Amino acid sequence: MSAEIIDGKMVAELLRKRVKEDVQQWCEKGNRRPFLKVILVGDDPASIVYTGTKTKACQQVGIETDTMVLQDTISEKELTEIIHSCNTNDDIDGILVQMPLPSHLSQHSVIEAIDHRKDVDGFHPMNVGRLSLDQPCFKSCTPAGVMELLKYYSIPVKSQHAVVVGASTIVGSPMAVMLSRENSSGKATTTICHKFTQDLTAHTIGADILIVAAGQPNLIKAEMVKQGVVVIDVGINRIADETHEKGYRLVGDVDFESVRKKASWITPVPGGVGPMTVAMLMKNTLLAAKKSLYPK
Repeated sequence: MSAEIIDGKMVAELLRKRVKEDVQQWCEKGNRRPFLKVILVGDDPASIVYTGTKTKACQQVGIETDTMVLQDTISEKELTEIIHSCNTNDDIDGILVQMPLPSHLSQHSVIEAIDHRKDVDGFHPMNVGRLSLDQPCFKSCTPAGVMELLKYYSIPVKSQHAVVVGASTIVGSPMAVMLSRENSSGKATTTICHKFTQDLTAHTIGADILIVAAGQPNLIKAEMVKQGVVVIDVGINRIADETHEKGYRLVGDVDFESVRKKASWITPVPGGVGPMTVAMLMKNTLLAAKKSLYPK
């Protein structure tokens, strides 16, 4: 047995095509194009790549975007003042502050400074709280993308035992909430763990759906999963590999080659969850422009 591949790249392309069509229809009704403001603090190479990927995706679906690059010495007061000016600018629909931030800046304070109605990342306490209450909100893009993948491939969630490895506020925690909610896409019995969980295998071995977002290469081995499990690997890690031109290769948190022999479905890294995160950001930005979640 070898698992069927969950092709996130393909599903993300379909979603972006749908968003592009919706943007076009929105503009044909006389509305201005959705606008995403990206704020990048510092010159972290990975952050530069990530923001470039997001702005390119915006251009492809017809969303206008602008990236403000700030010095990594900026004070928290100065940064929050910039964010507040974006909050009050009616021409800006979505605000994205690229993480991580320099160590002297409080991530929580910066996120909370963003108007929750423009928080297209879905990180603001208002959106996190409304998600927990199953109310309309901007959903964190990565777990929302995972739910879209499960839906596209008709993988049942209701009554399944879902195990989430990783408890971050960006992926693991909202992922567990989405899986367990009493709505049409949830109703799973959900366990949340992390890489420090004692006897992690005791929890993962019983999973019908295993979602791993722990940030540790090849954390999950074949002996830690049962036959027929659905595996969603959110992790993306660089490991040294002299056989590759760049001197490294990307791997997930799951030992793909061994686990795929037992799984029924599995996401590859890269090409699995990553593209879905960007596609969901496009969807959230369009929702922000339409003000359908938070009408004025």
